[in-house]
Amino acid sequence: MNASRVPPVPDPAARRSLRARLRAGPLARAIAKVDLRLYRLLREHGHDARVETPIRRFSQLGEHAAVWLALGLAGALLDPRRRTQWLRAARSVLAAYALNTLLKTVVRRKRPQLEKLPALISTPTSLSFPSAHASSSFAAALAYSPLVPGAPLYAAASAMALSRVYLGVHYPSDIAAGALLGTLVGSAGRTP
Repeated sequence: MNASRVPPVPDPAARRSLRARLRAGPLARAIAKVDLRLYRLLREHGHDARVETPIRRFSQLGEHAAVWLALGLAGALLDPRRRTQWLRAARSVLAAYALNTLLKTVVRRKRPQLEKLPALISTPTSLSFPSAHASSSFAAALAYSPLVPGAPLYAAASAMALSRVYLGVHYPSDIAAGALLGTLVGSAGRTP
């Protein structure tokens, strides 16, 4: 096992959470099965220490929306003519992160914990749904896109969100819900 991987910690709550989703109604069961297939696909393929280390470092930039808030503050400092727009966009990123954190405490879905697929990064909480990295990243991509080219922002947001599944700390549905939440909140931060 790669020394940089976080050792697996048995989490019966994560297994109970997955079992409950699999026992739920037909729609929840279908989503849980697709979630599990996609999760395994991203966790079982393309892993090598030379790839994992840069992905882990990139993903860590998104903790607590740090990279996106830094971008907004840097924009406000370096672009005084559009300072108001930069700060409005940064506030929407912060709002997406805060709302995501609140939703996590309500939903309380545990992070994936599958045998032989340990997480490759530590997380500040054991809660998974929705992904704060996806929420803040997609809020930033939408809110900052009138100020800087949108394509690189969306590419970075997508890579940030997918890194969380690759590293084993989110199911794909966590990412999808986070991206949707971020897009909705980020629209409030766009300049008119």
